[in-house]
Amino acid sequence: MSTLAHTMMTAARSADSGLASPGELDRYPYAETPAVDRVGAPAWDGADPELGRVGRRATGSRGRGLHGQLVQQLGQMIVSGDLGADRPLVPEEIGQRFEVSRTVVRESLRVLEAKGLVSARPNVGTRVRPVSDWNLLDPDIIEWRAFGPQRDDQRRELSELRWTIEPLAACLAAGHGREDVQQRLTDMVEIMGHAMGQGDALTFARADAEFHSLLIQIAGNRMLEHLSGIVSAALQVSGGPATGCERPTETSLAQHGRIVDALADGDGAAAETAMRQLLTVHPEVERVVPAPREH
Repeated sequence: MSTLAHTMMTAARSADSGLASPGELDRYPYAETPAVDRVGAPAWDGADPELGRVGRRATGSRGRGLHGQLVQQLGQMIVSGDLGADRPLVPEEIGQRFEVSRTVVRESLRVLEAKGLVSARPNVGTRVRPVSDWNLLDPDIIEWRAFGPQRDDQRRELSELRWTIEPLAACLAAGHGREDVQQRLTDMVEIMGHAMGQGDALTFARADAEFHSLLIQIAGNRMLEHLSGIVSAALQVSGGPATGCERPTETSLAQHGRIVDALADGDGAAAETAMRQLLTVHPEVERVVPAPREH
C-alpha cells in the first residue's frame, strides 16, 4: 500500500473514532460521523410565534459556535418552508427566543442574506426571499435542501448537473495532461481499491471526492473549476448520484481506472464515455444522507 493510501485510511479511521490527526482531515471536507442528532426546528406560526431555543450545549450543536448554530437553524427552516417567502424576521425577537446576542443575530442574518435567503431593506426590515432568489449552488443550501421536502428534487437536480459538468470536464482534461496530476488521480484509484478491500467506505468516499475534484480542476476551464464545489457538495449530501460514488464496487473502481487510462492516452472521447458510464444512475441503490456539516 502506498504512503498516501495509508495516510488517508489512517485519517479516516481517526475521524471515525473522533481522533483526527492534525492537518489531515481539513483536506477532505466530509462529515466525520455518519449522523448527529439535530435540534428540532421550531415552528414560527401565528402572530405570536413560539420560537425554539438554540441551547448553548445542545447535543446536535456540539462543535458549532452560536453563530453557526443560528445560521444552520434559520437556514434549514427557510429552505424547508417552515419560514415562508416574505416572512418578516425581527432580529430582537430572534435574539430573545434563541437566547443569543444582537451581534450573533446580525451576523447570522448577513450570512443568510449573502446566500439569497433573506433581504434587509430600510423601512421594510428583514424578510425571507422566494426560492427564485436563493443561491441554489451554495453548498449549504444544497445540504439544507437535502433534508427538507425538496429532498428528491435536490438529488435529481444534482444528478442532472453532474451529468452535464463531469463528462465535459473529463473530455477537456484529456487535453491538459500533467504528470503530477495524473499520478494523483492514479493514487486516488489505488486508495479506493485498498479501501474497498478493507470495507472502508469513508476513505473510499474521500478519495472519490478528490478524484472528481481534481478532474474538474485540470479541465482547463476556470468556470468549470468554480463548479467543483457543487460536485463535492453533491457527493456529500447524497453519497453521490453515481453508482461509483454511492457504494464501493469493482465496477465503479474499474470505471475510475478507465478514466485515468483515457486521460493518460489523451483520449477525450474515451474519458467522456467512461465518466458517463460512471454517472449512470441506478434507482435501486439505497442512498444515505449524512448530517449537515458544521460551520
